Amino acid sequence: MIDVEVSKRILLCIIDKYPRVHETKDPFQVLIGTVLSQRTRDANTAEASHALFRRFPTAYELSKAKVSDVEKLIKPAGMYKQKAERIVRIAHDIVERWNGKVPKNFDDIIKFSGVGRKTANIVLAVSYDLPVIAVDVHVHRISNRIGIVKTETSYETEMALMDIVPESYRARLNGAMVNFGQLVCLPRNPKCQSCTFKEVCEYGRSNISGRKVHQVGRKRSGDL
Repeated sequence: MIDVEVSKRILLCIIDKYPRVHETKDPFQVLIGTVLSQRTRDANTAEASHALFRRFPTAYELSKAKVSDVEKLIKPAGMYKQKAERIVRIAHDIVERWNGKVPKNFDDIIKFSGVGRKTANIVLAVSYDLPVIAVDVHVHRISNRIGIVKTETSYETEMALMDIVPESYRARLNGAMVNFGQLVCLPRNPKCQSCTFKEVCEYGRSNISGRKVHQVGRKRSGDL
């Protein structure tokens, strides 16, 4: 694993260089949008979210919607039947139990249907700017690939990163890691050669070294 201080500098650099600008910080729309994002691409989530919130922008309005109408609006997000039923139920609970406002407490948010740690922490970080770290596939993969953590689960990654990242930066880590993961540290064929961290990244060092050996071998065989 990489030294803690080096790990901290890497993470703060990612936060600084790859900030994510969220279209909205409205707690209700962030919550519903994150539920829609499950198992789908960002572009599909955005299309579904825009269509949904044009028609039902608040918890009060969505709570009264027909599930069949919601299904048509969020179809691009995939699994639209399950998601439509789930988000209408969430909206109803927000209205009935919280007077139309998403609670500001982790334990209350995860009581909503289909909402887990990642979704709750995204709401708390994006909408309420609380010092939490939302760990999704990008954060878990990149942190382990670089060598910042050595963890098996997203929960273990979250706990390890909480010990490394200063409070004032935690809320921004997820969005920055998502951008970094989509632009540089791709799931497949990461752009190690152009990465700022290639000299300290465990994967980057071995990947670039392997490429150099491979290239030299090809050159020599071509000369024979």
